[in-house]
Amino acid sequence: MSHLETEWIQQAIQGNEDAFAYLVELYQRPVYNLCYRMLGNVQEAEDAAQEAFWRAYQALRRYDPQRPFITWLLSIAAHYCIDQQRKRRMPLLDLDLLPEEDIPDGAPDPARVIAERDSQEQIHQLLKKLSSLDRAAIILRYWYDFSEEEIARTLSLTVSAVKSRLFRARRELAERYQIEMEKPLVGRRANETTSTV
Repeated sequence: MSHLETEWIQQAIQGNEDAFAYLVELYQRPVYNLCYRMLGNVQEAEDAAQEAFWRAYQALRRYDPQRPFITWLLSIAAHYCIDQQRKRRMPLLDLDLLPEEDIPDGAPDPARVIAERDSQEQIHQLLKKLSSLDRAAIILRYWYDFSEEEIARTLSLTVSAVKSRLFRARRELAERYQIEMEKPLVGRRANETTSTV
C-alpha cells in the first residue's frame, strides 16, 4: 500500500469524501471486474460495484488497517454478490471468469486462438455449474490470490471448510472438463449452442 493510499484511507475514515472518491477511482476496476465475474451481467455488476463502495464507505470506521484495503473492498463486493445470487436462485449467465491478458503485438496464430477460445468457453461453462460459494471461493483464490484465511473471512466459513470447498470444486471442474474433452467436438459445440438458448 502506497503512502498516498494510506493517507487517503485515513482522511476518508475521518469523513473526507474527496479522499474516498480517490479510493473509488483507484479501485473501481478490480471491484467491478469481481462483480461482473460473480454476476455475469454488466448492469448488475455496475450496481453491485456501487453498492460495494457505498457499504465500504458506511463501514470505514470498522476497517482494520492491518488488512490490505483492496482485500477488504473485494470481500465486501464478493459478499454482496453472493447475497444477490442467493436471491436470484437461478443459473448465472455470461460469466467471464478468465483473467484479463494483454494482447501481444503481431498477428496471432489463428489455430491457437481458436483452440484457446474453445478452451476458455469450456471453462466458462463449467464454472457456471458450481454452487455460488464454491464459485466465489475459486474466483477469490485463483483470480484474486486471496489466501484461504481471507476467503474464510469473506465467506464466513472456517479455513478447513474453505480448503474442503476448494478441493471439491477443483475436483469437480477437473472431472467435468475431462468428460467434456472426451465428447466429440461437434457434440460439444451443439451443447454450447443449446445451452445459450
